[in-house]
Amino acid sequence: MVASDKSFDLLIVGGGINGAGIARDAAGRGLKVLLVEQDDLAAHTSSASTKLIHGGLRYLEQGELRLVRESLVERGRLLGIAPHIIAPLEFVVLQSGAPRPQWLVGLGLLIYDRLGGRGRLPRSRTIGLGDHPLAAGLRDPRGKAFVYSDCRVADSRLVVLNALDAAERGAEVRTRTRFVRAERRNGQWLATLSDRAGEERVRAKVLVNAAGPWVGELFDRIDGARPGRAVRLVKGSHLVLPRLYQGEHAFVIQNPDRRVVFAIPFERDFTLVGTTEAGWHGPPGNPTIDQHEIRYLLDTVTRTFARPIGASDIRWTYSGIRPLIEDGAKSLSRVTRDYVLDLDLGRNNGGSGGAALLSVFGGKITTYRRLAERALQRLAPIYPRLPGPWTGASALPGGDFSGTLGDYRERLLELYPDLPASLLERLAASYGSRTRPLLGGARVMADLGEVFGSDLTQLEVDYLIANEWARSADDILLRRSKLGLHVAEGTAQRLDAYVRSRLAAGSAS
Repeated sequence: MVASDKSFDLLIVGGGINGAGIARDAAGRGLKVLLVEQDDLAAHTSSASTKLIHGGLRYLEQGELRLVRESLVERGRLLGIAPHIIAPLEFVVLQSGAPRPQWLVGLGLLIYDRLGGRGRLPRSRTIGLGDHPLAAGLRDPRGKAFVYSDCRVADSRLVVLNALDAAERGAEVRTRTRFVRAERRNGQWLATLSDRAGEERVRAKVLVNAAGPWVGELFDRIDGARPGRAVRLVKGSHLVLPRLYQGEHAFVIQNPDRRVVFAIPFERDFTLVGTTEAGWHGPPGNPTIDQHEIRYLLDTVTRTFARPIGASDIRWTYSGIRPLIEDGAKSLSRVTRDYVLDLDLGRNNGGSGGAALLSVFGGKITTYRRLAERALQRLAPIYPRLPGPWTGASALPGGDFSGTLGDYRERLLELYPDLPASLLERLAASYGSRTRPLLGGARVMADLGEVFGSDLTQLEVDYLIANEWARSADDILLRRSKLGLHVAEGTAQRLDAYVRSRLAAGSAS
């Protein structure tokens, strides 16, 4: 056991989107922050989303106007601060055979447009399908459909960029570091952490429980803490299939059971289909899709699209556990996606007091920034000279280029005429304005070192190890990018060996 003399204003447990967002906001206000994550950043729920920044059209059906309004406002803000990893996306709402009448969906979209205000995205409209370009690939392109806009996002990168910004503003970010336990001592938390080097104790004035699906379990490791809310764990699963249709628009499919399934263009060659909803009662760490979910999603695809698809066509599946607030809803689809911040000041805990515990329950990726802002508002009495909100207008790393992403890509193509256009386009959509510092003086492919496959180069891997906490092939192929869908068999093993060698060399030096 190492008794550290390190002391922090905030110790944040959980490297998902909420933990990373709170770390960024707090570090930018001058607080001394430590963020710990037991695995990789975004290793669980935050990388298992449907990859959307959206208001949540179907939440209107449940009367959650505040949540939808907040989400739509955040949609605009996030598009402004991360235009490299967030992009507008058109959605076609199919009405043929749908369980909701056309007038109801139209009314919902009218409200959605009003709540969203006059932003960068176009208002909804009605189209006739038939031979309309947006109907290409449908099994039965008849009748009318609605078209509206939301945004897609590289969800894992959103988490990493928030953590990166936090670190550049002074936060300490530790992955592969487990929170073991904490107790109140003399107005502070004395917390025990564990990593490959062993156990260490640190002190913090405030402990933030942003552990996602582990939020309830974490209370067992915090002396004297009691959960202020119950959590309902819900598994959501997705399929990645070969391209089902042409075009860069998504489909909203209303199933007979009233559940909604999205079909979204994904990684150039694929279609992402999801999500399911199923109660989860096991450990939240490694959920997998089951046969019932596979059949449900494949049946949805078969009813909707002309291209024949079977289980053998599935390229990839992923599942995540959403920690939703237990609100007593009978249907999983109707459980709120809102969030609650529970603040325990510890004043009734054996007289020790002074050490606050802030716990995050629920939430969705779209509202993470506002959740973080509200978290700092709740902590303002503890830090009376805390500066005000700032994250809504400050670009995330790489998001500070001028013009559109297309404009920036064109500039890169002019600057690096001897590098493949596909490489430059991918780097721009991942790193934005940091693409040029990443490439440095490289001008041709030989300058980028070993190529691991699908234009993943040694130069980029070294950057991810040095700057973005990448420690394994999965960190790089599944989270920092989605190149795992494109590389040849055996690439992950070769990449793992390279990463290990680089980390060993770094430790030796």
